[in-house]
Amino acid sequence: MPAHFSPEALKFLRGLARNNDREWFEARRDIFEREIKERMLSVIGEINDALAGFAPEHVRDPRKAMFRIYRDTRFSADKRPYKQHVGAWWVRSGLEKTSGAGFYFHIGAKEVIVAAGAYMATPEQLLAIRRHIEANYQQTRKLLDDRKLRALMQEWEGEPMKRVPKGFPQDSPAAELLKCRRWGLSATLPAALATDPKLVKEVARRFQAAAPLVSFLNQPILPVRKPLL
Repeated sequence: MPAHFSPEALKFLRGLARNNDREWFEARRDIFEREIKERMLSVIGEINDALAGFAPEHVRDPRKAMFRIYRDTRFSADKRPYKQHVGAWWVRSGLEKTSGAGFYFHIGAKEVIVAAGAYMATPEQLLAIRRHIEANYQQTRKLLDDRKLRALMQEWEGEPMKRVPKGFPQDSPAAELLKCRRWGLSATLPAALATDPKLVKEVARRFQAAAPLVSFLNQPILPVRKPLL
């Protein structure tokens, strides 16, 4: 049977949302390891199998793709130690240290999130992607507006810049896209999907629909390979 989560996994996440402290978590660590971590690694492995067919550069070791449940609270006023969801990120090979565009998936107590695009690009990547979008605006818009893709996912909303960034024409046809700090699409699905054997299939078909956009966003930021001597 295809990998998926158990009702106990969602129960654990609901409990964690109400009791986000170490004492509660440690008393139920065995549930986390068995019903969340082990199952998530299996789900990632099966999504890898799907990615191998349409985005092989994004296949990752499941343990590297999966995010830790622990929050980084060092610089946050919110000191709750745990995330209330468990997620994974498939970065492109060669961009592991800088992120770039990729595929994301998480389950929480209330929803399943599937997303794809460039979410946390570095300043250098932002400039390169904006130049790429400005030079290929029609192609960018075509990729974002693909009917099959938009039937499955919605374009990200965020906090765009108030003005077109310096160095770009203020009246550029791509002005609204140039103001963005991130580009991509996402889908918010019912939490019950996490417990359905169709989980991997539903995630993978959204990833596949978004793969051309992810590839396009990575084009200007891929490391240049030096020729072999």
